Amino acid sequence: MRFFQHYLRLPILLLAVAEWLAFLVSPSISALLFPGFGGWRPSLVDTAHAVGYASILLVTMVSMGLYHGRLRATLIGVLGRAAVAMSAGAGAAALMLFLVPSLSLGRGILAGSVLVSFILVAIARTVFERVVDESIFKRRVLVVGAGRMAMTISQLRRRTDTRGFYVTGFVPMDGETAAVPEARLVRPAGTLYELCEEDDVDEIVVALDDRRRGFPVHDLLDCRIHGVEVVDLVDFLERETGKVRLDVLNPSWIIFAPGFSHSLWRRVTKAVFDVVASLALLALTWPIMLLAMAAIKLEDGWRAPVFYRQERVGLDGRTFFVLKFRSMRVDAERDGAQWASAGDSRVTRFGSFARMTRVDELPQILNVLRQDMSFVGPRPERPQFVAAFEEKIPYFKERQCVRPGITGWAQLCYPYGASEQDAVEKLQYDLYYVKNHGLLFDVLILLQTVEVVLWGKGGR
Repeated sequence: MRFFQHYLRLPILLLAVAEWLAFLVSPSISALLFPGFGGWRPSLVDTAHAVGYASILLVTMVSMGLYHGRLRATLIGVLGRAAVAMSAGAGAAALMLFLVPSLSLGRGILAGSVLVSFILVAIARTVFERVVDESIFKRRVLVVGAGRMAMTISQLRRRTDTRGFYVTGFVPMDGETAAVPEARLVRPAGTLYELCEEDDVDEIVVALDDRRRGFPVHDLLDCRIHGVEVVDLVDFLERETGKVRLDVLNPSWIIFAPGFSHSLWRRVTKAVFDVVASLALLALTWPIMLLAMAAIKLEDGWRAPVFYRQERVGLDGRTFFVLKFRSMRVDAERDGAQWASAGDSRVTRFGSFARMTRVDELPQILNVLRQDMSFVGPRPERPQFVAAFEEKIPYFKERQCVRPGITGWAQLCYPYGASEQDAVEKLQYDLYYVKNHGLLFDVLILLQTVEVVLWGKGGR
């Protein structure tokens, strides 16, 4: 189902609701288990405080990526993230208690609630790991087509990509060269709808190499009228993988697909959000920025430049200068523009730390205030790379129809890229964002960026 302008799998949504309810009842359970803490009564006021506590913990869980459909951590890793999330949530709740002493959720009950919450989350996650891949949560999918396009479904290997569906078979069309293994082919004896009834199919994916020959219009109409969902391959892969696959994309899909909204309301809300968020973040991070400036001066000398200005391509192909704390030697690009690589010798000692923690990105807040960038969007690339990519990679130019961002969907889903193939992979996630971007989706990405910073994902 769609949530925050993008697809969220039903099991994850159910897990989030279950854990929020667990957080909600945790104060009451804590009061029963630890009566000496006191200060908790079943009243409307106390319930409102419990709702606030549960909501704070849910937000911190989101910020640790614990409801991200592409989370691949083990159960131990998940519980470690949950412990960090609850520690942060407990800190926020304690601050709320300090600022509003009249709140009935006292310190003792708060401590007990966090302990109970963690135990309930551990139980919920253990059950989730056991049942999430069960067929009860999977749609039964029949693929119409068995050629190259259909093979893209058969080649999905990641557990996170195949968690939401089970393929009952591939139906080859007349004249089509089969690329799918023979064992997975299904040749219906009767109509397509009769096959759907026989195999209890929930959804048909149309994945034909050539729709001009042998397109089963009447069969698909019959299935659709009888309640079987029919979806195009590009839409199916977008929903299941969280990206727009370039190898199956065609221009007509971009023209006719829903999304790609650039309404006046969307532009205004995004601009207001960027300015407000920039000012708030600037107020919070200016001490860190001062320390970063001092660290650069101490390492490279007082005459060394603190900031690094680099030309990047922004909205509609217009260039601007992105601002960062300098993390490389002053002469790092004396031989011209080049990708950063793992263990790059040009990176300074402070620069290595700054890149891993994203401290070097903080001056880009000023770019957001100037409206050169947004908080959320595709990462801006250098003109030299953009010119090369537009010649070699189809649809690369389309990512420039929104403002570039400090963080984005590609940064959450894919590690740092330093090659043309990486650029292709990230473009697929960027196109997903361009198609589905919205204010709530931006908020969700910002929250989950906390996980990227804390776990150092993709820093180079």
